[in-house]
Amino acid sequence: MLQVKVSLEEYQVDFLSSYGAYGFKDKSSMVRVALRRLYEELEQQRLRQSADLYTEIYTEDDETRELTELAIVGWPE
Repeated sequence: MLQVKVSLEEYQVDFLSSYGAYGFKDKSSMVRVALRRLYEELEQQRLRQSADLYTEIYTEDDETRELTELAIVGWPE
């Protein structure tokens, strides 16, 4: 595994030092889980924004809506 140097606030260091109370084997595993969760949350946010944009385009653009409706003709419901 790679190592990085980061700067933290004192309360963050205190929280990280209590890794065992949260079921982590060490500080690194706690940080890895936190970063993975943040990554997944940001990815979900990006996907929601993309879906919102497509929804906006679909509702405002008659041609796009018409093409979409034509494309789904014959698909099982």
